[in-house]
Amino acid sequence: MLARQRQAAILDRVRAAGGVRVSDLAGEFGVSDMTIRRDLDTLHERGLLAKVHGGATLALSGSTDEPGFAAKSVRQPAEKAAIAARAAALVRPGAAIALSAGTTTAELARRLVDVPGLTVVTNSLPVAEVLHTGGRPDQTVVLTGGVRTPSNALVGPLAVAAVRSLHLDLLFLGVHGITERAGYTTPNLMEAETDRALVAAADRLVVLADHTKWGTVGISSIVELAAADVLISDGRLAPDARRVLGEKVGELVIVTGSEGAQ
Repeated sequence: MLARQRQAAILDRVRAAGGVRVSDLAGEFGVSDMTIRRDLDTLHERGLLAKVHGGATLALSGSTDEPGFAAKSVRQPAEKAAIAARAAALVRPGAAIALSAGTTTAELARRLVDVPGLTVVTNSLPVAEVLHTGGRPDQTVVLTGGVRTPSNALVGPLAVAAVRSLHLDLLFLGVHGITERAGYTTPNLMEAETDRALVAAADRLVVLADHTKWGTVGISSIVELAAADVLISDGRLAPDARRVLGEKVGELVIVTGSEGAQ
């Protein structure tokens, strides 16, 4: 297969799935990782995709652009693992918690499968699947109804109604972006409303956000920065972000990549 044909096929896969991994493409096309990386470089230079750690996603531009779950799952995997590991340490047996949609919260779910007596409320299909297939028999998983988004979240009036009557110990919230002015944001208007309902139902809010979320703005604000009791991010978080968040949130926790090692 010629390089141009392979690049066209790669672009088709990115458009279909929202994101691809270098290792998967190398195996599929029978070429080296280096060859795939050169293909991704070419497509990136043409503005057809965005390179991320270990792969590529669709090129995004606006505040309403919402990448799919597969696209986001290839971004910052080490940082997300470290954040999830620290977040898991906050969960106690028998707790009633909520996990919002997101790839970092899905990583957290994988670390909660052995927590006894846990009740988990979520609007995330991947989170629910992780706990349903791998969790303990004494765990309870409550999946809200709603309209499915590109990031595999369930949102809208049904999701909000399902959450409003609940009283939860902790909410672990994944976000699309964070700025000082807009707070925690999402590119989906209905998801913002659903997330606000989750925040209102929980005694404590723990935001999970790797360093790339700082400076990104989705169209809709969820809550202001000060609403977070804890924000967990990684060591690549910019100094200005650390200063602002350190002043605004209850506790800013910075983790290193090694904390997510298996």
